[in-house]
This record gives sequence, C-alpha cells and structure tokens, in this order.
Amino acid sequence: MTDSIALAERIPHILNHCRTIAVVGLSPKPNRASFDVSRYMQAAGYRIIPVNPNATEVLGEKAYATLREAAQHETIDLVNCFRNSEDIPPVVDEAIAIGAKAVWMQLGVAHAAAAAKAEAAGLLVVQDHCLKIDHRVLMSSGLLREVPAQPGASFS
Repeated sequence: MTDSIALAERIPHILNHCRTIAVVGLSPKPNRASFDVSRYMQAAGYRIIPVNPNATEVLGEKAYATLREAAQHETIDLVNCFRNSEDIPPVVDEAIAIGAKAVWMQLGVAHAAAAAKAEAAGLLVVQDHCLKIDHRVLMSSGLLREVPAQPGASFS
C-alpha cells in the first residue's frame, strides 16, 4: 500500500481516535458476528450506531436505514462494514459524503477500488481485518488508550 500511514500504525490510530462507530450491516441477532463485534466494542467504551434498514434498535441504540440518515443525528468517526465485498463501493461513497474519518472492512471483506477512492478522499482504510481481534491484541500490547465503558455494557 502506498498510504502515508502504514497498516501497523493506522489500526491503533483509528482505534485511539475514532470513538463513534457506525456499523453497516449490524444484525440484531446475537449469534451474528456483526452483533458480537459491536457488543464487544460498545463494552470497550465505543459508541455504536447501527445501520440496518431492517432493524429499529440494536444494542440499545436506534438503528438507521443508511449512513446518511445516521449522520443527520450522529457524528460518525468510523464506518465498520459487515457487507459483502461487492457491496462496499456505495458504503464508501456514503462514508466520504458524511465526513467519516475511516472505513473498516471486516474479515473477508475487501474492495481495492473503493479503498483507493476512500484514501484519495482522505479517509483511513483497513480491509480484511476484525475490529474486535485487533482491539484485543492492541489493548493487551498496551498500544491503545482505555475508553470508559458505556453503562450496562460488558465484555464477552
């Protein structure tokens, strides 16, 4: 990658500076990876904004149909994508439009052209990585600042 910030620096930078995470494709079903990762991040003190047109509330937070709708009510730092790789370009377009700082594509999700477009617009991009795994590794390594946990949240 020709980014100005290498991946090894980009991931801790995102996790230290992006405190409000819109999760595109966040399922209200507890057995889904999107729910598990989001619950973990919420318990770690991050604000989770669900983006799912088929849900009204997830993890105690109001769900929005689109990123644009969510951004009318919330300031979004990071867009975490639980979508198929081929569905990423419009998500990146919305992330750019709402002024997000970063886009994170979960394990198995990558789209080179969309990533390049996001980076050209000034967003930090991570592809094919699990937010929960990277957070746990960096916390255990002492490379992240602690964030006060939200009331009622618990790690799992």
